Amino acid sequence: MISFLSTNHPTSFAKALPMNISWKFALTLAVFTATWMPLSTPAHSAEPETLQLWTDEELGSTEADDTEVLHDRGERNAWVTDILRPTLTVYHADPAKHSGTSIVICPGGGYGGLAIDKEGHVVAEWFAEQGVTAGVLKYRCGGGAHKHPIPMGDARQAVKLMRDHDDEWKLKTDQVGIMGFSAGGHLASTIATDPQTGVNFAALIYPVISLDKAVTHGGSKKNLLGESPSDELVHQMSRDEQVSSSTCPTFLVHAGDDKAVPVENSLRYYSACIEHDVPAEMHLFPTGGHGFGMFRGDRPVDQWPNQLKAWLQLNELLD
Repeated sequence: MISFLSTNHPTSFAKALPMNISWKFALTLAVFTATWMPLSTPAHSAEPETLQLWTDEELGSTEADDTEVLHDRGERNAWVTDILRPTLTVYHADPAKHSGTSIVICPGGGYGGLAIDKEGHVVAEWFAEQGVTAGVLKYRCGGGAHKHPIPMGDARQAVKLMRDHDDEWKLKTDQVGIMGFSAGGHLASTIATDPQTGVNFAALIYPVISLDKAVTHGGSKKNLLGESPSDELVHQMSRDEQVSSSTCPTFLVHAGDDKAVPVENSLRYYSACIEHDVPAEMHLFPTGGHGFGMFRGDRPVDQWPNQLKAWLQLNELLD
């Protein structure tokens, strides 16, 4: 594994490594010295609560519940499609560790469906155990009527709902984050670079970032933008090109052997953060492929939640 941290991080590698470094070169530098710390089984088991993002009137339908399909792919690996009623399922922080920090989690699925467990509920349970209030966003996708800007609108509304409950849930409105996996990472990066939403931190796990045909995930691009998007729309939705000095601090994870979403996506976003003096930390693993989610195994790539926890503590988002 090799890790990169931005120039305003106290242990920066940015000056030691050129920013045009290729991922292949980066991976040749990888040394497996990190110590694996098993993720504990959550002791905090308060029932989550599910909030509707929109009213029936706002959705324009009163029959939205009838279409959703949950596909059973084995234990904690469900897949959901045909979503017409987007929701935010909130896992409340362990009261003994409550930090006031909150995060909205966007599962991936190529903007065609959602890996709602391994990139959603399992992740939220872990966050709650750490003292973070976490909401799993079940957003509309699948192309057609749910192309851009529908997913972005759902994500904006989820962040708003989290902030609207600051008093009830004892949340700090300046410690609200966004997280996403794969295509959900693209959605999260869209929010992270959206001044209107103004989230305070982001975690992007094997994210789709660029919609440049040379590096993007074709299915995600097609489902989000349609068959023949304009060059301007492709530029607008390539989020490395939208990073600015106001973009929030960001944590990135990717595997070098990811065949679905090339690691170049994370490298481009990280480079853009460095260019605009945005605090960023990136962890690259030689192996892990795509879609590893939050499996609690003993592979080097499985240690990323511990690294995320350390990053949250470093940024005073966790004790």
